[in-house]
Amino acid sequence: MGRSDNMVMPQALLEKSLDKRVSLFLKDGRVLEGKLTGFDEYMNMVLDETVENNAAGEEERRLGTVVLRGNNVVSISIL
Repeated sequence: MGRSDNMVMPQALLEKSLDKRVSLFLKDGRVLEGKLTGFDEYMNMVLDETVENNAAGEEERRLGTVVLRGNNVVSISIL
């Protein structure tokens, strides 16, 4: 199977997202929103000004700077 023309590869999306606010949906159902300030080849990410929400959007916690393992991320959206 070939790659679809409209499919964005994760590394390319992260490069486009640098210094922008992103929303990350995690495997445990939480959503983190923050400014992407760095990442590595394993898709580990550094977010600044991070806010955590649960899946229902009821709670909000300010986390500040977060280092996140890439294998915990289900999806990434640019805000």
